[in-house]
Amino acid sequence: MSNAPLMPKATAVWLVDNTALTFDQVADFTKMHPLEVRAIADGDAAQGIKGMDPISNGQLTREEIERGERDQNYRLKLQESKVVLPSAAKKKGPRYTPVSRRHERPSAILWLVRNHPELKDAQIMRLVGTTKTTIASVRDRTHWNASTLTPMDPVTLGLCSQIELDFEVQRAAKEKPTTTVYGGATLLPASETTRKEEDDQPIERHDDLNVDAVFAKLKTIGGKKPDDEE
Repeated sequence: MSNAPLMPKATAVWLVDNTALTFDQVADFTKMHPLEVRAIADGDAAQGIKGMDPISNGQLTREEIERGERDQNYRLKLQESKVVLPSAAKKKGPRYTPVSRRHERPSAILWLVRNHPELKDAQIMRLVGTTKTTIASVRDRTHWNASTLTPMDPVTLGLCSQIELDFEVQRAAKEKPTTTVYGGATLLPASETTRKEEDDQPIERHDDLNVDAVFAKLKTIGGKKPDDEE
């Protein structure tokens, strides 16, 4: 529970008008500045505000006020509420987009579709706060304003934060990894293409080379030349 009363300024107005508490005591109880309480007493602030009785709503007792009036150094204590209100649960649903920003949502959808095609419709709906029908019309270029739509970053438009956009993009990348696209036969490595040529034209291999036979053949060739010249 908060240590400040409900409607502190209205409570301060009532305490100034109906009690003999000092400005410091009223300021401490309402969590306001003493100069602001003084301005309320002088009529310079909180004009037109109706005072709210903290005793009637159970935030303060008459005995607590009287004790504070007797001792200027005493600080009033806020009474604990007997009713415990449950904390409001966070509602799940589409993101609320201000009216002034709603006409910019198709441009943001077009930007997301072009720059992040891996995003699902549900993710775009969370980021921009739109519907599947609108997303489909932007994808198919059947939107009523498709001819004049300009892709615009939803972060720049204020429709979502950069952290939210990065989170959805990373999430989509994990769920749908990119596949490697092969370009066809023209992109085969050189080892594959040259291997086929080698298979078509087998190369003769001479594993054992007889050196004596080679020199003997050269001597025979060299010895015939002088005889031919004679």
